[in-house]
Amino acid sequence: MNISEIAKMAGVSPSAVSRYLNQGYLSEEKREAIRKVIQETGYRPLVQAQILRTRKTKTIGVILPKIDSFSIGSVVSGVDSVLEPKGFQILLADTHNNPEMELKYLDLFDDQRVDGVILIGTVFTPGHLSAVKKSRVPIVIVGQHLAGASCVYHDDYHAFCDITRLVLNKGCRRLGYIGALPQDKAVGQERSRAYQDVLREAGLADQADHTVVADFTMGSGREKARELWEVYGPLDALVCATDNMAVGALQYLKSQGIQVPGQVRLTGHGASSLCEVTTPTITTIRYFYEESGANAASLLLERLENPDTPAKEIKLGYTIVEHASTL
Repeated sequence: MNISEIAKMAGVSPSAVSRYLNQGYLSEEKREAIRKVIQETGYRPLVQAQILRTRKTKTIGVILPKIDSFSIGSVVSGVDSVLEPKGFQILLADTHNNPEMELKYLDLFDDQRVDGVILIGTVFTPGHLSAVKKSRVPIVIVGQHLAGASCVYHDDYHAFCDITRLVLNKGCRRLGYIGALPQDKAVGQERSRAYQDVLREAGLADQADHTVVADFTMGSGREKARELWEVYGPLDALVCATDNMAVGALQYLKSQGIQVPGQVRLTGHGASSLCEVTTPTITTIRYFYEESGANAASLLLERLENPDTPAKEIKLGYTIVEHASTL
């Protein structure tokens, strides 16, 4: 089957079938006639021919750090909610938190194998900055703020100011912080900076250095909580950069017979389901992850429709979700 045969069977012109296949304007009567013939015949256009003709793949590359993550899954869901109705498919590239893999996928996707890229960022090395600047396809960044680039990011600094003040307002005066690598601007730098700034403002500058760096696993959170207690303990509050770290910290505290929140108040970040099934439940910060993915997809579609569209930066808010671990 080809377009001419489909057109003949539907009683329309070949150009009408072409417009149908490329989501162009058609009367409802012609659209229904073509749809019926395609359904009856099982006709499927050759993707390779469409790419050669239109120079469009109708595919968006999504580069993500870790696919088995509540927050990342929510972002991807938001991306797909906007792109799928527009006839786009997404191609996922899991980097396993490896910045070098991000660069490899940026290079691969830049070879015009996709129409655009959504990068759920972790770190921005000179190599990343160069790749984003030189890319031949439009790129939108999610989760990190990069000046001059189209990006959707969260208010990490004020979120962690607020959650640190929350435990201070509960009367806590010996605090510890489990954070991420400082190369990660959002999770590593901004959240740690907020924690330290609030302690200094509260006259607790000596507490500001009670910090350790963990990876994004429960096991690392458990180990780093132990490290904090051995070096700075006992503490009466523990602020964690992610929910996984907080759950790991809770495991350590329970193993030592330390009561939460009786002796220590504990907070996480991410509002994942984990925070609601632990005992006690864990106070956390909710970001609008799905909305960030939807916003990123919309920005990318704008760039595809009009390549001269200026870069836009969108900063999203947050909410504090207080559970039993700080009551």
